[in-house]
Amino acid sequence: MNVVTVRELGLNYGRQAILRQIDFTVAAGEFFLIIGPNGSGKTSLLKTLAGLLAPAIGQVKIFGRPPQTQKRRQLARQVAMVPQQAPTDFPFRVAETVLMGRSPHLRLWELEGEADHRLAAQAMEFTEVDHLARRRLDQLSGGERQRVFIARALCQQPRLLLLDEPTAALDPAHQVRILDLLERLRRLQGVTIVMISHNLNLAAMYGDRLLLLNQGRMSALGPPHKVLTFEILEKCYGCLMLVDENPLGRVPRVTPVPEKYQPARDEVNTILLTKKPGGR
Repeated sequence: MNVVTVRELGLNYGRQAILRQIDFTVAAGEFFLIIGPNGSGKTSLLKTLAGLLAPAIGQVKIFGRPPQTQKRRQLARQVAMVPQQAPTDFPFRVAETVLMGRSPHLRLWELEGEADHRLAAQAMEFTEVDHLARRRLDQLSGGERQRVFIARALCQQPRLLLLDEPTAALDPAHQVRILDLLERLRRLQGVTIVMISHNLNLAAMYGDRLLLLNQGRMSALGPPHKVLTFEILEKCYGCLMLVDENPLGRVPRVTPVPEKYQPARDEVNTILLTKKPGGR
């Protein structure tokens, strides 16, 4: 079953085309990564999936229906979105923030009940922020705030989770903790995850499939070893990349090559070809 279906999608800002001829699906329970250079249209695509932007042409379906045809409250019961930057001026405590995830499931003016508080407590425990329940958001680190907003998203009990660079500006340890958390969520609760990332190596290790965007178009779509090749990446990013096999498993490892380390072009291409994943 496809949770997300995108067919020949085009998106404009005024007269400027942002996305053109985007075509893909995301299966239930998949960890789907969107990658690409700055300005390639990644966030615009994610907002379109969330129903925040309307396509100029083509079609987007979430659980078989265009998001624009669904009431916001109804859509929020199935889809949760975590922005790139968790706000720092949110004047609430952690427990209050997480509990807000229950609002799509409540009637107007209805207060949260015992079951809602129990779900919020479970979400905080799952994201390991339960010990911070009484702390204000402005008293937390960036990694802690990001986990709180993921907990709020989980409290919505979504079937689809959309994340815009949730590990941006986090140190390597916090990046891995966030992605491990998302992988557990996918594995244990069957949540489908669509996430934007600039970290190609983490995308390779966690993503079932990758969508590479460049200048609003699809440059590649498929499993990491099909997308993360030096030919595709150099053309897309405009810089030299070494791509070999990650020592932790048979997934690509990408190393950008600074100018001072670049040997002759022919020699680099020879190195790249012999260090492709699976190459010997």
